[in-house]
Amino acid sequence: MSTPTLPILLFAVFASLFASTRCDHQSQKDAALFIFGDSVNDAGTNNYINTTAFFRANFPPYGETFFRYPTGRFTNGRLIVDFIAEYANLPLIPPYIQMKDGDFMGGANFASAGAGALVDTYKGYVVDLKMQLKQLEQLEKKLRKEMGSEKAKGIIKEGVYLISIGSSDYGAALFDPALFQSLSMEDYVGMVIGNITTVLQGIYKVGGRKFAMIGIGQLGCVPSMRILTRNGACSDEANKLAKLHNVALTAILAKLETQLQGFEYSYFDYYTTGSERIQYPSKYGFKEGKTACCGSGPYRGNSTCGGQRGVKEYSLCRHPEKYVFFDADHASERANRQFAQLMWNGSPSVIRPHNLKALFKHEGA
Repeated sequence: MSTPTLPILLFAVFASLFASTRCDHQSQKDAALFIFGDSVNDAGTNNYINTTAFFRANFPPYGETFFRYPTGRFTNGRLIVDFIAEYANLPLIPPYIQMKDGDFMGGANFASAGAGALVDTYKGYVVDLKMQLKQLEQLEKKLRKEMGSEKAKGIIKEGVYLISIGSSDYGAALFDPALFQSLSMEDYVGMVIGNITTVLQGIYKVGGRKFAMIGIGQLGCVPSMRILTRNGACSDEANKLAKLHNVALTAILAKLETQLQGFEYSYFDYYTTGSERIQYPSKYGFKEGKTACCGSGPYRGNSTCGGQRGVKEYSLCRHPEKYVFFDADHASERANRQFAQLMWNGSPSVIRPHNLKALFKHEGA
């Protein structure tokens, strides 16, 4: 286990101060937010595990727009989940791995950059989705011990479980040319969805009832994929995987709703909302939708942002808020805010069957 750096410790102080200022406004009915997944949701989990710089964002210029120092978030400021917490009147939700006994306030973030639904995805470098479920089970036991069975049960039941997973599974698969010679894309997606289903059922077994799923974005059009194709076009193969995943995910969510009493969900169409901003950036207040703010090579598609991943040289734009992408694979804070707003109170065309505002207010079964 690596020792936290000064900026990380400062972030912990910042988060607790932020939490104390928010507590006055928090009612007893505010639902907790439990966060799972990959780098879309990782608020610093990977700062605390033995991994490589490729799976970390604990160095400048990450975090500089909002926090003024790197927190481990793969963007220049806040993540989608940070804005969701704000809209839900909750504090910034800290990484579970960072929390001490008695620290629980508003939820926990289990997400780990590079994590997949499949245990073998970047095994040994990340906290995979099934391990994240085990951590939730540990937390539930701690809550029961600290605050009693009834209160803990209420927190778990009324909490919202926000998950972003799958991109790392497909990203890793695309760099293994032999994989799809022995396995169809549909079968591979089936394996990913199978594991997600098992984890959703596991959270339900612990007592969770409200689920918010972020679909896979337009994977083939991120800068890191563009540099692999001719003329910087989007990768059709990557986009096909993303579409197959999203169709299968929405089907399984609808199925679970009929099978599990009290199961409620939101599905966010990250693919469509992301592709609109990539194709028509100016319509959403951006200047650039294809090239990242930070990185190197064409479209700044090499993951060299910060100069800590083997290559020291990289370029950094002056105005990250004008870019849809902050680095080769991840959205800028401004894009994250827009996605969070759509998730919170968007229409059924992008977030369905409930938006998160409705999900947080639901009583559940």
